[in-house]
Amino acid sequence: MKAAILVFPGSNCDRDLQTAFEKAGADVTMVWHKDNALPAGTDIVGVPGGFSYGDYLRCGAIAANSPICGSLREHVARGGYALGICNGFQILTETRILPGALLRNADLKYLCKTVSLQVKTSDSDFTRAWNAGTELRIPIAHHEGNYRADAELMKQLEAEDRIAFTYNDNPNGSAGNVAGVLSENRRVLGMMPHPERAADEVLGGTDGRAMFTSLMNALVSA
Repeated sequence: MKAAILVFPGSNCDRDLQTAFEKAGADVTMVWHKDNALPAGTDIVGVPGGFSYGDYLRCGAIAANSPICGSLREHVARGGYALGICNGFQILTETRILPGALLRNADLKYLCKTVSLQVKTSDSDFTRAWNAGTELRIPIAHHEGNYRADAELMKQLEAEDRIAFTYNDNPNGSAGNVAGVLSENRRVLGMMPHPERAADEVLGGTDGRAMFTSLMNALVSA
């Protein structure tokens, strides 16, 4: 599996994501935001957490217009995989690769803690290692994690089984307790919690590790 991790000014989870992918067996390349192309043969693009471009304008808005995001859009349009975590999820909504928007947390406070999630669907290569209903403990670290979608979009996401994760105790006010959503072809996942920070015993938990091994298994067998 070949993974490309995008790096923006202000990214701070790129190395964490690199380690999680490498421990799952991936060959990882770090790709700078000013590059115009992804490495040949890229299977999955990781869009990491952090504060791309200092979170000016809106979180992810400037990053969404960087040169490398043109290649990200092309990669996804070809059916390639992408995983956006925290700021990466914000970038995926700003590029319109994923629907909805991420706004300020309901209490307007930055949140940094481990939360309880529920796996809502096992029908994706990101979540296939778990049964629907499985509970996970995954860290969050965000100020703008309040997922917003109108009633029509929420109905569509639910009908198409595209809500990947929900919060058990909604920390940020997200519509429908949404913590992560899938694209229509189920090959793009955006989520606010950080599975890469729960992928090794030394980090205090391993509930996020199965996501990376599941992706590895899917791509190796494809």
